[in-house]
Order: sequence, then structure tokens, then C-alpha cells
Amino acid sequence: MTYSAMAKVQPRLNDKAKHATVPKVRLYVERPEEKHWFVHVGHVTDRGRWRTEPHAHPAYGQIIFVRGGRGVMNLEGSSVPFEGPCALLLPTECVHGLDYEVDVDRWVVTIEVAYLTQVNAKLHEFIELWAAPRMIPFPDSADAGEAFYSLIQRLKDEVESDAVGQVVGTEALLTTLLLILLREARLDQTGSENATRNDIRLVDRFRKLIDQHYRENLALQDYASMMAVSLVQLRAACASATEQSPTKMIHARIITEAKRDLIFGNMSVEQIAFGLGFADAAYFTRFFRREVGQAPSQFRSAARQ
Repeated sequence: MTYSAMAKVQPRLNDKAKHATVPKVRLYVERPEEKHWFVHVGHVTDRGRWRTEPHAHPAYGQIIFVRGGRGVMNLEGSSVPFEGPCALLLPTECVHGLDYEVDVDRWVVTIEVAYLTQVNAKLHEFIELWAAPRMIPFPDSADAGEAFYSLIQRLKDEVESDAVGQVVGTEALLTTLLLILLREARLDQTGSENATRNDIRLVDRFRKLIDQHYRENLALQDYASMMAVSLVQLRAACASATEQSPTKMIHARIITEAKRDLIFGNMSVEQIAFGLGFADAAYFTRFFRREVGQAPSQFRSAARQ
């Protein structure tokens, strides 16, 4: 049974159920009136423990290079330990919190989402790199981490310069930085080895449409129509690039948001179900149990423990 068959009516939520469950954070940039920014590089050094609560960035992707120190990242409710040198890659809307331990030296590269999309178009593997949040460790030798550190310093200098070709220079350095991360990440290419560039880009467009409309219970044909492709083309591209069906990708996005609501929010299961487009909580509970293996209430209890 598809999701479309399960929920046909989306009731209007009351104000209590509408409230955001995860804080949405926008970047603070000094003197933003001076010029429009598309890449920002910041440096933070702490001599004590420092912690951020779970939050999401609505309009940009972020790379945190931990040059030294260690900590734990709360990633969508799961704990991911990290130790420098490493890079934490955080796509747009990914829910994360960070608990840094003593003597952490970190550089934060923030990229406006529209510009990131433009850079990603240079290499279809970049799209796969940003498809999920990642902790990317560097080799034990100091050379790799220091080379990455040097590149970030050059990127910061270029971003802040007024030299001729500053935009071109910034794009070149950012592309190099992403290429290093891509190679260090050693992504599992299973399922995308035979995918064409068009397949990758089509699936990327589909993911973005899912993000915009997953609460609306649209039929697959509606997505295909918005993309001006046939259902056959959409299914073939998803199978080639992700080894998943389009329906499975929609279900995965709904489950991701449901988990966020259950872990970080205080809405009831019924409110979460209505907010995700389900006609009643019973349908939602069966759907969640089938996809996750636990009832929503069981998942919430286990995750919060």
C-alpha cells in the first residue's frame, strides 16, 4: 500500500500543533550590509567545553573542520563521536547539535544553498556527497589535515578580498575543498555506478520537490508532471541513482521528519500524524511501525532515553 492510499485528507492543524519542533538558525554575519555573501568562513577556538542544542539551517550547507580536539555530534537524534582532524558535513535542514570537549580548534565554512547548488552542478558526485550528513575523518598523518587547513585559510582570504576575480577564485577554492572531502569520504558508489549525469540531476530535483511537498500527499504523477518527465523516467532514474523507488524516497523523507518531531518536539503522535498529512493516527502508526520496526511512542521513548 502506498502512502497516497493511506492519507487522503489533511486536516487543518491548530496553532499548538503547528509550532516548529526544531529551531531554525540563520547565520550571523558581521556587517552583512556591506555586501551580499554566498560563502562565509569563520574560526572558533574554545578552551573549555561548549555545546549547541539541536538545530537546523534553512538556507545553507555547512562544513565544520575540526583541526584539533574531539566531541560528539547529535545527528538526527543519534550520537556520532568525532576527533580532529576531521570534517563534519551538514546539508541544509539536517538536524544537529554539537558537544565540543576541551581544546577544540574549528573552522566553519558556510555556503548559501543557491550557490552550493551551482557548485554541485560541476560534478554529480558532489550531489551524492551532500545527500546526507557525514563525519569525514582525515588520515592519521598530519599532512592531510594541515593541507585542508591551509586550503580553508586560502578560501577565507579569497572570500574577504576585493581582488579582481574574487568570485571566480572563491568558486575554484571551494570546488577543490569539496573534491578533497569527496575523495576522503570514499562514498559507496553501489547503485550509482551506471547512473548517468541526467539521472543524478533528475533525482536531485526530485529530492528537492519531496522536501517542499512531502506533507501534501501528492501522487507520483504530480511529481513527474512538475518535473516534466514521465513516471517511467522518474522510476528508472531513481532505480539507477539510488536503488530506491520514488515512493520509497517519499516515505523515507516522511519518516525522517516524523523522527525529528518525536525526538525533539512535544507534539502528540496524533498531532504529528496530522502534520504529516495522515487522516488519522492509526494509519500513521502502522506506516511508522512498518518502516521503522517500532510504534512511534516506542521510538520516542527509546530515543529520549
